[in-house]
Amino acid sequence: MVKAMTLRTQLVLLQVVIVLAIVLTAGLAAMLMQERQIREASQERMVAVAQSVAQLPTIVEAYGSPDPSSVIQPIAELIRDSSNVAYVVVTDDQGIRFSHPNPDRIGEPVSTDPSVALSGETYVGTQTGTLGESWRVKVPVFDADGDVIGQVSVGILESALREDFMGDIAGFLLALGVATVIGVIAATGVARMVRRRIYGLEPDDIRGLLETREATLHGIREGMLALDEQGVVSLCNDAAARLLGMSGPADAVGRPASELLDGLADLITETEVDDDAAPQRLVLSGERVLVARAAPVRVQERRVGTVLTLMDRTELDRALRELAGAQSLAEGLRAQQHEFSNTLHTIGGLIELGEFDAARRVVDRAGDGGALSRLDAPDGVQDIELAAILLAKRARARELGVNLTISDDSLFPARSGDGDLGTVVANLLDNALDAAGHGGHVVISIEQAGDSGICIRVEDDGPGVPMERRGDVFRLGYSTKTDDRQRGYGLTLVARVVDRLGGSVELSPAASGGARFTVRIPAAALADADA
Repeated sequence: MVKAMTLRTQLVLLQVVIVLAIVLTAGLAAMLMQERQIREASQERMVAVAQSVAQLPTIVEAYGSPDPSSVIQPIAELIRDSSNVAYVVVTDDQGIRFSHPNPDRIGEPVSTDPSVALSGETYVGTQTGTLGESWRVKVPVFDADGDVIGQVSVGILESALREDFMGDIAGFLLALGVATVIGVIAATGVARMVRRRIYGLEPDDIRGLLETREATLHGIREGMLALDEQGVVSLCNDAAARLLGMSGPADAVGRPASELLDGLADLITETEVDDDAAPQRLVLSGERVLVARAAPVRVQERRVGTVLTLMDRTELDRALRELAGAQSLAEGLRAQQHEFSNTLHTIGGLIELGEFDAARRVVDRAGDGGALSRLDAPDGVQDIELAAILLAKRARARELGVNLTISDDSLFPARSGDGDLGTVVANLLDNALDAAGHGGHVVISIEQAGDSGICIRVEDDGPGVPMERRGDVFRLGYSTKTDDRQRGYGLTLVARVVDRLGGSVELSPAASGGARFTVRIPAAALADADA
């Protein structure tokens, strides 16, 4: 039955029950307090009346007269009428009445026990007498010597107390009814407001949306961060936690986005300046290259935060480098095919002319197949991955009009690694080729000497880096080139890889006037990578 009710109905009923419980409890407590106050007020009045009668000199002197009731009865009735009590009964020390609302009862013993008052104490309680059940007070009457010579009993009928209470309770019931009506109206308004706040959805709808959101959020491969208006992470999926190097989404929630990744603060600011913008940029998370895209979030035309999506471009960059190497090899093979074809044509022509010595010189000059297989250092760089990278970069250098030279003393054996050296070499060469520009010159040297590890030097004859800016080149986003946001992460990535391997990277001026980068990686790091 409860499930069949709408959320609004359930809220109204629940609040009505709460209102009724509070109103009834408060009303009952108020009525009990009122009843107690009526009794206490009545008791104080009866005690005052009884004591005033017991202390009247006329009453005390009347005890010694031949007919006490003739004096006491008029006074007692006068006081009873003026004090609004049910009776004022005066007795002697045997309990014989000297006064009573019914004169016929004068001279008769009282119908209740007078021993408490006759013993000198004051009695307060409910007893049933000739007039019915009453709330009464009994006080002793003392003579001039302090001896008890009688008692005064003053009472108010219980029926009169109930009438007083019922007269007051009508107002209480009216107030309780008004409070209940107001509570029900307020409960209806609260239910309507809550339903409007949750866009008219029922609990089952909310549960379905939450389950769908959780499944979607944690099922997608791209990372997603939801930020509030202050730029604090309020939602993070599993992929984002993995890309950020965290153990779980809970580690990111509650932290400012600027603490998680460099460059996110500027990205969020761009969406705040232009609400329709959806900017993106490359950022580094450790050694991962991520594409971060920001988009504003609006609810009913009001901006409530920002959503950041993170896509891992590390594998894509690695694939692009491998593709560039393959393209370089293909271009080299095509160039070599043309070169060999021309050589063969030359040799054939010389043979036809009978110039056998000249043909022999052409064969000697062709050597072992040209530059493709030599890398300008035939016995030095034997690692296939580094060789492919160097070939690719040399092809790119030719396209840029840059002379890329591999130092003759380069020496690096074949090894199985995890691509760290390739990352370092590729990014250093990319930086040097950009710095040298058309007509420039870049030299790379790769040396390995026993237990000292490996030393990689890349220098160019470009404009170099000013002394005051050398500390910024490894900072994420810094670039001496244009304002292109896709730049400024290569050297940062180099620094992070080298730091993880326990090595060092230094920037110094080159002899040609450009920049020289020197990377040293200990042998222990290379051994761990090969293991």
